[in-house]
Amino acid sequence: MLRLTERLGPIAVDQAVDTLTLPYEQRVLGRLKVVSDAGRELGLFLDRGPVLRDGEGLRAESGEIVRVRAADEPVVTARVAVGLPLARLAYHLGNRHVQLALGEDEKGGFVRFPPDHVLEALAERLGASLERHEAPFDPEPGAYNQLGHAHSHSHGHHHEHDHSHAH
Repeated sequence: MLRLTERLGPIAVDQAVDTLTLPYEQRVLGRLKVVSDAGRELGLFLDRGPVLRDGEGLRAESGEIVRVRAADEPVVTARVAVGLPLARLAYHLGNRHVQLALGEDEKGGFVRFPPDHVLEALAERLGASLERHEAPFDPEPGAYNQLGHAHSHSHGHHHEHDHSHAH
């Protein structure tokens, strides 16, 4: 089994010896036993936290590099006019604390999410047309985890207080 232990960030296709196609649900895991697209057994031994992104490279202990691909999976793509309607749609769906992919293609801007009848009804009430289909789901990483890199910081407050009270 090839042990993948290091995240490399986005890489070119020709840098990898193999590819690994995973649905979003598996790209959030740091420990996983899988089979590559070429049929090789792989073990992921990665830091927890950042989601594996489509196009990201993983280095094995042996030095070989495998490129991650986002699998096609069931999604709902909601489309509404660009501008305030699209911003309103993204706001209200995001306010439900669900993972959302934002993008644009030849048809315009869209918000994509996993199938969910409550979210679908909300999107339709906001004027969106829905397309239920299979496509890669690669949601936004969030403001505190941009581009798959975790930024942590701590605030230590060490204060020594010596209070003397004269009575």
